[in-house]
Amino acid sequence: MADIRFGTDGWRGIIAWDFTFENVRTMAQALADFISINMPSNMEDKTNLVAIGYDRRFLSEKFASDIASILKLNKLDVVLLDEPVPSPLMSVLSASKVWISIMVTASHNAPHYNGIKVKLGGAPMSTKLTKEIEELLYQKPVMYIPGHNVTPTKGLQKNYFKYVSSKINLKKIATLKGKIAVDYMHGSASTYLEQILGETRVLSLRSEANPTFGGVAPEPKESNLAELKKLVVSKKCLMGIGLDGDGDRISFIDEKGKYISPCLISAVALDYLVKHKKLTGNVVQCVSMGYLTKRIAEQHGLGYEEVPVGFKNIAQKNLFEDIAFGAEESGGFFFKGLLPERDAITFALFIMEIMANTKKSLSELCQAVQKEYGASVFARRDIELPQDFDKTNFNDKFKKKLPKKVLNLYPVRSISTIDGIKIILDKGEWVLLRPSGTEPKLRIYAESSSKKQTEELLDWAQKTAAAIK
Repeated sequence: MADIRFGTDGWRGIIAWDFTFENVRTMAQALADFISINMPSNMEDKTNLVAIGYDRRFLSEKFASDIASILKLNKLDVVLLDEPVPSPLMSVLSASKVWISIMVTASHNAPHYNGIKVKLGGAPMSTKLTKEIEELLYQKPVMYIPGHNVTPTKGLQKNYFKYVSSKINLKKIATLKGKIAVDYMHGSASTYLEQILGETRVLSLRSEANPTFGGVAPEPKESNLAELKKLVVSKKCLMGIGLDGDGDRISFIDEKGKYISPCLISAVALDYLVKHKKLTGNVVQCVSMGYLTKRIAEQHGLGYEEVPVGFKNIAQKNLFEDIAFGAEESGGFFFKGLLPERDAITFALFIMEIMANTKKSLSELCQAVQKEYGASVFARRDIELPQDFDKTNFNDKFKKKLPKKVLNLYPVRSISTIDGIKIILDKGEWVLLRPSGTEPKLRIYAESSSKKQTEELLDWAQKTAAAIK
């Protein structure tokens, strides 16, 4: 049985293996103890102390109910939401209505996973604080009484819609002529875009609840969005949007049915923010992101930094630094003025606002940013690993296999090991190999100026990694 541990974004496990009712109740007691120790002395500006939400996964509602019950039995003020909700809603609540939010979700993971995310001050909880929660595990008996339930609360969803309308110019978006296609992937953000834009503006796929997600992990990567591409083209939509299982990750399809990489869409957003919103501050992105945003930052005099994978590593920078823009490869984006959290719907609306203000299509925006800053072809592969794979010495073992020239063509300029091993080549191309923090997978990423070169880099990295014993 695996230990209860927080990973890149929350604690996740396989349902009925390590994500069991017993372990969830153990985690709930540790959360209750952490909250009791750290809760603010004055909560007058908050309606409640803790909010608990859940997604559409198998048993999520039951797990959330048990967590709420245990916190209530620990004499904590708890509000339990009455239906599945997206994770960004819980972040909004933690910034406005409660001190801390707990979300039962495994995000984009396969259907047999579930998990718990914790939000504090509108952001993912830091590694420092999640370690404090881990240290409280098994320290006290779990206060649980079968049949003791917390009555769910209705109407908290309006707080999210109010937040969105305060950050995005919805009137400007209304001037766009055409429909938006969205693939909800059976996730808990379903119908949210219809509620914001109006049902007549949105064409949706996979909006109904399905705890098996149709047998596909609810991750909006290109290979999962074939039907969305077809819908965009057949219905002549302005764009397509793919959302993950809890509505915090996003992918984009342009009006021609072409997938837009996170590296490219982040460059579109940052370029607009710098030129039209006079954005200042530092650009921070996860090590798995690309070179376009770095080039934009350098050209416009913004600071630039790469951090380990996990949006919490970007969010925590906001506590101490002037962060202008943040991005991670898995579809999470932030810019100054928003909560320091992934929020797929708000970011999708922002891209629509850019299109309305510039009067350019999504493909035209992507072409313009590549014309100015260089071409970008990004791709990722996920390689299955055994459950007992030893991550600790992977970087050192791969370094020993690393030549001075990759494929005898591309000189190695530098190496980064802040998360996995990233090899930066002579002209800025790069390849990253990184064992996942949430799944038994080796993730391999690459970016170059051509599809052929990017595929060659992925092939080389996969072959080299396979030779490691």
